[in-house]
Amino acid sequence: MRSFKAEFETPRLPGKLGERLLCGMGICGCYFSTSCHRNTKFYTDPVEAVKDIPNGATILVGGFGLCGIPENLIGGLLKTGVKGITAVSNNAGVDNFGLGLLLQTKQIKRMVSSYVGENAEFERQYLSGELEVELTPQVRTEEQESPAFYTRGEPIKLQAQMATIALVREFDGRHFILEKSITGDFALVKAWKADRAGNIIFRCGLRKKTPTCLQRNEIVDIGAFAPEDIHVPKIYVDRLLQGEKFEKRIEVSTKEKKGDNVRERIIKRAALEFEDGMYANLGIGIPLLASNFISPDITVHLQSENGVLGLGPYPLESEVDPDLINAGKETVTVLPGSSYFSSDESFAMIRGGHVDLTMLGAMQVSKFGDLANWMIPMVKGMGGAGPGIQCTDKVVVTMEHQPGKGNVHKILEKCSLPLTGKQCVDRIITEKAVFDVDKKKGLTLIEIWEGLTVDDIKKSTGCDFAVSNFTKQYS
Repeated sequence: MRSFKAEFETPRLPGKLGERLLCGMGICGCYFSTSCHRNTKFYTDPVEAVKDIPNGATILVGGFGLCGIPENLIGGLLKTGVKGITAVSNNAGVDNFGLGLLLQTKQIKRMVSSYVGENAEFERQYLSGELEVELTPQVRTEEQESPAFYTRGEPIKLQAQMATIALVREFDGRHFILEKSITGDFALVKAWKADRAGNIIFRCGLRKKTPTCLQRNEIVDIGAFAPEDIHVPKIYVDRLLQGEKFEKRIEVSTKEKKGDNVRERIIKRAALEFEDGMYANLGIGIPLLASNFISPDITVHLQSENGVLGLGPYPLESEVDPDLINAGKETVTVLPGSSYFSSDESFAMIRGGHVDLTMLGAMQVSKFGDLANWMIPMVKGMGGAGPGIQCTDKVVVTMEHQPGKGNVHKILEKCSLPLTGKQCVDRIITEKAVFDVDKKKGLTLIEIWEGLTVDDIKKSTGCDFAVSNFTKQYS
């Protein structure tokens, strides 16, 4: 298992994506090819479109959660009965939808994913040794034609039987890991519209990675798209499948969502970290509540790793759009001036240093700022946390100080769970306290919740810390 790999963007253009990429549009599926291209072929039967995918093929599958998954093409694979698949996808579907269907029939031998979602069958097969799994953060290769590339990060040994990264180099005082780019034989994606020449376009914030169909899907005449509006040109498209029916499931429906008292207490304090004009990336969990608590006196540009800049509050009932979700697969709104882009572009923004602040949850944080925010089977993958913590000016962790009955420390001398990153956290905000993190000196308590004392914080914290002369209370 590798701790950092190329992001499994679908489609990744151009280069070694695979011999063919099969794209499931709302009405269409299409292959992208790096081989000698012929004219795009059109299909109406998903089985015919995928029947030449052989046993043992590596297939790259688009979709973010349940949004934008090529369900007709997956259904075609179910009927062909192809076995021994290596499936590369951001998520693994759920038990009764998406790639979860291929897991149930044991057609998938190996999964390469970033976050495996709420899939009980995936978890069962993994823990029983029936399914090979490679969890990989979402990392973007700058040169998509390169067989390998260096990406920022630390080599992390996840389990005793798993090998660490083979080659690490230091550039300008920072560690970079050499990673082999992910390639595949076929790729399945879902787009919105196609023209009869084979050009395709996508919709909303899942552009080029998780394009999602509309109820009125159509293949339009050549010339119906303005050339500048085409997202993937026909030269990459080998096959287009016009399907029969499409299902747009919402994984997490959020309508003017609010957290419980503890979570709201945390995020209200965390929202004070935003400054006017700031660009901020929000991780899943508590940080996603931030959009409802930003001061109306400032403008904050919230960025979502799945390809949205300009997230707004959670939608009203009348505003829910299955095609518009955030990194937590929750339905969201966007503000005027927002934009949609591909997921690889999203991570280019983060890794390029254009994001001012990353706010994310954690399972453990060490006194020197090491972060552990995932483990199997509790939190099923590291998602996009890796680039965010390595490449933004400020990293803020929001989490419960001691969950449950309060006998488990989350702020520790040393993390016991797999590390997402070393010495990357700048501030910790809980329902009890706010700590600043110094990479050499450790923690300094700067704020406590009203009614609590420093002794209360010491009892619920698993390491020592300094106390600021200016420690204040917040409410």
